[in-house]
Amino acid sequence: MVYFATLCVIAFRSRGAADNDAFFRAGRRAPWTMVALGMVGASVSGVSLVSVPGWVGTTQMTYLQMCMGFVPGYFAVAFLLLPLYYRLRLTSIYGYLGKRFGPHTHRTGALFFLLSKLTGAAARLYLAIVVLAQFLPQGHLTIALTSLLVLLLIYIYTRAGGLSSIVRTDVVQTVCLLLAVGGIVWGTASHLGLSAQGTWDAIRHSPLCRVFEWDWASRQNFWRQFLSGFFIVVVMTGLDQDMMQKNLSCRTLREAQKNMCCYGLAFLPVNALLLGLGVLLYTLCAQEGIALPATTDRLLPTLVAGGALGTWVVVPFAVGIVAAAFSSADSALTSLTTSFCVDLLGVERRGLSSDTRERLRRRVHVAMCAAFFLCMTAIGAAGTGNMLDTIYRMASYTYGPLIGLFAFGMLTRRGVRDRYVPAVCLAVPLLCALLDYAAPRLWGLSLGYELLLLSGVLTAIGLCPLSARRRIRGGRKTGREMI
Repeated sequence: MVYFATLCVIAFRSRGAADNDAFFRAGRRAPWTMVALGMVGASVSGVSLVSVPGWVGTTQMTYLQMCMGFVPGYFAVAFLLLPLYYRLRLTSIYGYLGKRFGPHTHRTGALFFLLSKLTGAAARLYLAIVVLAQFLPQGHLTIALTSLLVLLLIYIYTRAGGLSSIVRTDVVQTVCLLLAVGGIVWGTASHLGLSAQGTWDAIRHSPLCRVFEWDWASRQNFWRQFLSGFFIVVVMTGLDQDMMQKNLSCRTLREAQKNMCCYGLAFLPVNALLLGLGVLLYTLCAQEGIALPATTDRLLPTLVAGGALGTWVVVPFAVGIVAAAFSSADSALTSLTTSFCVDLLGVERRGLSSDTRERLRRRVHVAMCAAFFLCMTAIGAAGTGNMLDTIYRMASYTYGPLIGLFAFGMLTRRGVRDRYVPAVCLAVPLLCALLDYAAPRLWGLSLGYELLLLSGVLTAIGLCPLSARRRIRGGRKTGREMI
């Protein structure tokens, strides 16, 4: 209750800045230190808290290879993409596609983001709610009702101030999340009777502590994971309205770059801590003969709910799940509302009155909450194995066309026949799905997250037949002049 009261107080203090500028951009006055700290909580979601430790059982600590690729990816975003976004003073980053190519490409990029973010964020929030439901009295609250209540709470405090509220609430949620992870690690080590040095030695000498994989045919091959991590960050951060919207709320480009670099450097140790927790959990199960759950996502929740880590660990675990779930979902809801209003409805281009723009934004905000709930219901009906793996796999299909569009725009001088771009972007994921199905059967090669890069390359290739050396449209600048 204290946690929810804190969020409501922050939202109440932000209520005076509830216009579209505060909702979309936080008035471009957000301190970069607050944004950097808050972005850690938004990225390390409830899915990471339960999936990353469980993943150790199937892939050991090879996920760190991808996390190593994340770091140069964040630097690439800071020094290649952020200058472009700040120079054009964008509210939605997909406005670049409209300026560079035309309205059809602009809307296509926005639609791919809406699909990607809605499914990914809904999957994260659904898993967090399923985990929380284990700690509620049976029959007291169903998952559907819990989902509605959580979405209602998120709607209330994001409606009050949008991004202005989120920049502040994310700081609270990140601190709660990191303290919770530290508490769970300490509780697990205490249950095993390990000191700080003993904990380090237990992790380091465990057979699960294998970081590097050099077999090229394996999906965990170092170079495949490293390059996938690099491009996943470029796409899921640099080409993601949710993450960039917070960066664009900083006062200057330099502050936004400092925020991105600090946040990127923090991501590696946080995930190393989660993987170390996974090693301790599997060690505990082996020592005490605890049966492993059917899916790896259930490992940590099952041990906490069953009392294997001690009764008090329930508190930091619940706080961590709630903080991660809210931090990830609230910013996703705000960015979805922003993109739909700016990219598809054009509220900043149509000469509408201030009252009309705000009324449209409030209606879209409600509609996005409803879409969130429907998507969560569909995910629950479909079921899945490891949710984090599923989210990255979906991103490989849906974010690939975005990286192809942005790369073609930034690396060439050529324009395109704008009306045909949607057909190319729709065909590429279908072709990638066919290759993903055929590769292990024809060549014995299992495709992993490198599908993201393949999808981007195929999109750029598909744009070549639609391109021309020059583009003259309404006297606008073309090619590198737009970079």
